[in-house]
Amino acid sequence: MAYIDTSVLVAATTREARTASAQRWLASQPPNRLCISDWTITEFSAALSMKLRMGHLDESQRAEVLATFAAMTQDSFAVIPVMRNDFADAARLADQYGSGLRAGDALHLAIAANAGETIVSLDRILIKTALAAGIRAQSP
Repeated sequence: MAYIDTSVLVAATTREARTASAQRWLASQPPNRLCISDWTITEFSAALSMKLRMGHLDESQRAEVLATFAAMTQDSFAVIPVMRNDFADAARLADQYGSGLRAGDALHLAIAANAGETIVSLDRILIKTALAAGIRAQSP
């Protein structure tokens, strides 16, 4: 399975530079091959709220994207729970201060690694840090 980082999902469901490639990659994946985490659901909502505050979405667009994401989650993704050890492992990844890895991305990496999944992300820092830590990672 592939663990999908929030960056891919936001790009696939809103207008961004990588929207077309994120959509193509998601559409090319076999059924039951994709997973996200409970953290992804939280971060996705936060990303849409930020887009609303910045004027990149209006309230009706945000509601539509959230509905699309909820349907995708139900129909296409396994949802991995966040476990206590994921936070400790994320802290160890975040301790690598030179990487520039943000806390939320460290948590994604820990969840994917502990689940034994490859993380798929548009974030170059996340991918670079994952590979340096021996975590399977790729860009869509």
